[in-house]
Amino acid sequence: MTQITGNAIIVRTLFNNRYTVQYYQREYNWERKQIEELMEDLTSEFLEFYQQGDSQRDVMRYGSYFLGPIILTNDNAIIDGQQRLSSLTLLLIYLNNLQKNSPFSKINIDNLIYSEMYGQKTFCINVEERESCLAGLFDNGRYDVTNETSESVINLYNRYKDIEELFPNEIKEEALPVFIEWVIDNLVFIEIKTTSEQDAHRIFVTMNDRGLRLTPTEMLKGYLLSEISDNTVRNKANDLWKERVLTLKEIEKDGDSDFIKNWLRAQYADSIREGKKDSENKDFEIIGTTFHKWVREKKSVIKLDKSSDFERFILNDFKTFSDIYIRLKQYSGSFNKEYEYVYHNADRGFTLQYQIILASIDKDDTADIITKKIKLVSCFIDQFIAIRVFNFRTVDYSSIRYTVFNLTKRIRRKSIDELVTIFKDYISGMEQSLNGIDGFYLNQFTRRYMLHILSRMTYYVEQNCGINSSFTTYVNRQQKNPYDIEHIWADDYTQGNHQSEFQTEEEFQSFRNRFGGLLILPKDKNRSYQDMEYIKKVTKYDSENLLARTLNDNCYSNNPLFLRFMKDKNLPFKPYADFNKADLNERQELYKEICKNIWNVDLFEEIAHS
Repeated sequence: MTQITGNAIIVRTLFNNRYTVQYYQREYNWERKQIEELMEDLTSEFLEFYQQGDSQRDVMRYGSYFLGPIILTNDNAIIDGQQRLSSLTLLLIYLNNLQKNSPFSKINIDNLIYSEMYGQKTFCINVEERESCLAGLFDNGRYDVTNETSESVINLYNRYKDIEELFPNEIKEEALPVFIEWVIDNLVFIEIKTTSEQDAHRIFVTMNDRGLRLTPTEMLKGYLLSEISDNTVRNKANDLWKERVLTLKEIEKDGDSDFIKNWLRAQYADSIREGKKDSENKDFEIIGTTFHKWVREKKSVIKLDKSSDFERFILNDFKTFSDIYIRLKQYSGSFNKEYEYVYHNADRGFTLQYQIILASIDKDDTADIITKKIKLVSCFIDQFIAIRVFNFRTVDYSSIRYTVFNLTKRIRRKSIDELVTIFKDYISGMEQSLNGIDGFYLNQFTRRYMLHILSRMTYYVEQNCGINSSFTTYVNRQQKNPYDIEHIWADDYTQGNHQSEFQTEEEFQSFRNRFGGLLILPKDKNRSYQDMEYIKKVTKYDSENLLARTLNDNCYSNNPLFLRFMKDKNLPFKPYADFNKADLNERQELYKEICKNIWNVDLFEEIAHS
């Protein structure tokens, strides 16, 4: 007899079991966007309840967060829910790693992540090909995916790195044990269990296929079209809407709704929820969840009154801004020198750039003005990110949402000249500057950005010296032999003069990670050189990229384009037969000067008047 049960279940209980995934649905395919949404939902919901000084016991009075239904067979085969369970496994692993070095109380969640028998770890979702990756992430947050062929494993690793980057600093310290307690006791699923796999699939089909399930995009379209009185115009608007939505969905799964959220926030959102407990959602948040309702309620703000207004809204505004958004997504995914800053911002995972760029556009701007605004605003965003990163400031959503919202309103529909003035004033008024490079070094936070920065510098130097350089080659981690960060000093305190220059090995290791002591090299070279002393390394560098070659004396002979570039830009390049502490500091100063050329506010004027 068929038996179906449904129960509310918390993470603490759910993850005490081990689950299998059928062979035909084994791929874990969440992208960064889904992780970003999950992290934002969970952390913002938690911060609605958390107050400084709260303890784990206070979680009992916190609200719960519903993560939807999961469908299982009685023998724990997952029919629906593996994407969410896999993602929460990654979150639990990250939280466990985070609390290893925390001075605050620790919560034992090992049993929710894995069970162990005969020295073998079995994780919550028991798929053999994932075990090595999850074990590496659990042990030290690392796993080498260079030669990995499994789509699921590569995605698991990348989504873990996304969690590392996106997790807000405000929860990493005193609030951490409280957050962990909330995750395991207040995140709720509905567990639906059946006696057979066939019944489980029937339930899945019933839940997903029965009835008319309109998306917010479809409901918004229905409302807008219903207000157009002319049948011919309505049909024309409907055809345009369908064509654009199809294109947006081809770009990414939820591309249509992502575009509409960015567009409405960029052009119309006038308020945002305060960062206080029990604060009400405002324009910014409502657009993010039910934008179809928001447009109805705010139609006077958007100037939607008569039929012609609704016609204009689809046939002009929707068309113009979807055109721009599609262009931006193309520039984000494929390097185009003319729009390189859009690509650079996307490479660092800064998805908020679409909203900021769209905010600057006026629907009546000419094609030339729109192009200049894309270049100008993306250039500003590139500099904003760089300055924050060089000063160890995060650019994750939760940390800068108010900054981005206020910036969006400040540049909304401004002219080119106004934007130049705003951006120059903004950069000069930031608490931080590129002088933060003096103390910049490689650590867990900057590792996410360091390859990008060193690749930008290498590409900049080579490009200005007439070398056919490729930034995308330097940052592409999926190629067969990707580039890695190279330490100029080998990881050996006993080499050279290190023991006379540093009192302890710890001091040496810290100094070795400084910005001026880093390069990029192909992974195979990086590994073969890692134990080599500098005097031998520097001869090898002479056959590598130009930034590495500048350490070798040969670079300064018979190289007129480089020498001219060095002179024109007044950059203090010099070769080093040896490379001691003072030399590394000199190199750090050189890097700062290179960066000041790459991230230079004078570029705003150049773009505006090009």
